[in-house]
Amino acid sequence: MESLDYHQAAELLAWQVELGATEAICDAPVNRYEVPASPPKAKAAARGPQPLRPEAKPDPVALARQAAQAAQTLDELRAAVEGFEPCELRKGARNLVFSDGVPGAPVMFLGEAPGREEDRAGKPFVGRAGQMLDRMLAAIDMGRDRNVYITNVLPWRPPQNRDPKADEIAMMRPFVLRHIELAKPKLLVLVGNWSCQTLLEKRGIIRLRGTWTEAAGLPCLPMVHPAYLLRNPAFKREAWADLLSLKARLRDG
Repeated sequence: MESLDYHQAAELLAWQVELGATEAICDAPVNRYEVPASPPKAKAAARGPQPLRPEAKPDPVALARQAAQAAQTLDELRAAVEGFEPCELRKGARNLVFSDGVPGAPVMFLGEAPGREEDRAGKPFVGRAGQMLDRMLAAIDMGRDRNVYITNVLPWRPPQNRDPKADEIAMMRPFVLRHIELAKPKLLVLVGNWSCQTLLEKRGIIRLRGTWTEAAGLPCLPMVHPAYLLRNPAFKREAWADLLSLKARLRDG
């Protein structure tokens, strides 16, 4: 086809406008009756060695909650705690420190973590602080041999008696709550900062002590740790007031 000059192209355009063609769709003609060809399929990627994806680690808190709820007795709970592998503390401790005292006693003491003496004996509060606790309880006619049950937030001794870590507390909290449910005390005594952190999500034992509150659905009384009294004998008067409050609450229901 010969190329058109300007005047010929203008006349053809005017003629198309007279026919009603007022819009240009595209430069090249398109056969609307043709079936469009399928787009070429992309080649499958070569299946070579693929990088290994790290497996998602299970949530230790969820595992602890599952193991704790499966326990129907204190003996089963003890076995669940002893076999709980995500807790790294168990690898460096000598013994599991689960509890002492009378299961089902009206008062349950929740301490912080075992020390060296507790780790050796496998019982909570048996060192100097534990001996002071026994004297304090005897002064209000109480004792672990008749009406007191004792456990800790952590069942394993932390290395060098360091403070519990936040992830360790979170991991052990389901076991602590289940322990309370199975022991069925009437009153809780939270001994020291870390037990308050575990059940009340608060710290500052000097400020918290002596004021009754609620934790795990039970009345609870925060108290200073006997180890603190060994370092600060002048604070024994406040501790004595807390013991009298405990005795009165137990007596009056």
